[in-house]
Amino acid sequence: MSFNTVSFLDADCPLEGLVEPGDELLAINGNPIHDVLDYKFYAYDELLTLRFRDAGEIEVEKDEGEDLGLNFEDYLMDNATHCANKCVFCFIDQLPKGLRDTLYFKDDDARLSFLTGNYITCTNLTERELQRICELRVSPLNISVHATDGELRARMLRNRRGAEIMDILRRFADAGIEMECQVVVCPGWNDGAQLQKTMEDLAELYPAVNSVSIVPVGLTCHRQGLTELQPFDAESALATVKQVEAFARVCLERCNTLLFYCSDELYLKAGLEIPPEEDYEGYPQLENGVGLLRLLEEEFRYALENEDERPARPFSVATGVSAAPFLQKLCALAGANARVYAVENDFLGHTVDVAGLLTGGDLLRQLRGKDLGEFLLIPLVMLRHGEGVFLDDMTVDQLSESLGVPVYPVDNDGDALLSAMLGRM
Repeated sequence: MSFNTVSFLDADCPLEGLVEPGDELLAINGNPIHDVLDYKFYAYDELLTLRFRDAGEIEVEKDEGEDLGLNFEDYLMDNATHCANKCVFCFIDQLPKGLRDTLYFKDDDARLSFLTGNYITCTNLTERELQRICELRVSPLNISVHATDGELRARMLRNRRGAEIMDILRRFADAGIEMECQVVVCPGWNDGAQLQKTMEDLAELYPAVNSVSIVPVGLTCHRQGLTELQPFDAESALATVKQVEAFARVCLERCNTLLFYCSDELYLKAGLEIPPEEDYEGYPQLENGVGLLRLLEEEFRYALENEDERPARPFSVATGVSAAPFLQKLCALAGANARVYAVENDFLGHTVDVAGLLTGGDLLRQLRGKDLGEFLLIPLVMLRHGEGVFLDDMTVDQLSESLGVPVYPVDNDGDALLSAMLGRM
């Protein structure tokens, strides 16, 4: 079956009654449709001539930018593009064996970067794909840069095409494409002077480069046979934060934006307070863990100001080691009768201290027999997107039954957190 095969039509689709599920979209206004980018770009106009395999040509008039309401067998209308790199810091390579297959798939697809915010390295883009991105103005794109020194980047990605990054970024900038970038910093590799060069090079591409997140490398205990890397400690995290903040202030003077932002994890590792809200300039890098805690606190304080009730029932919160003191502070602000448990990551190793990579097994082993109150709150980020399943395939219901208390996942939202503390699940 073709990837362009229509699986179903939305209820308000203007093609209802004209096209049947199972038909295949071939072209729009004479332009062949190869994948979702072609579809979204050529379907944008008001007047369209659609050509289907069975229904033939159909003329459609709609509002500019309005979706046609067609749904296809595959979201991309194509196979996802696999990563061509063997990065020295790749997190997927550090996962233990025996997990579900989807966790081991490494995508590096420009279409997913545009549509869902995935980060790409650009090393697998053909000339045709680069040209199409520029011609269609596929923007914004999320790009993993890591280093702008070509030789260093090629070594880190273990792909000679990694050296082409600045040429590609300049080409995108010239085409008017907005880029959100990230730098995964590995101590001894792309920190210090190399990080400074990377920031300076990317700053030259502002405003095309709209924001850059600086995040620490994540290392698990399953690195047998992989390149030896050093984790961040408090001293190296502090040095990196100071370096980034210093250059961000330079950018503020030059460009009227900080442009570079450290992830929450770096501040926590450095033992520093999370910066004030104004330093996040609208939170352009939330998906990279930049400003999540600040936004959560601001929302939580606002919710408290507009709520007369205060948490009275005893409950517990389980989170990663790094964020536990922060959540303890929020519980104290609310005057909650709560216990906050910092759960160590036995599954991936204790150098992994973020909540999103904890397993149900970690929670069960470390919370069994503890005073959990009437219910347990956990961050929603611990679970597979859209499902109540942890990284190790334990379900929330299984954890709840084993611990003997209701377990409620809570989104990273201050109002939702306060409501959960009040028992409004």
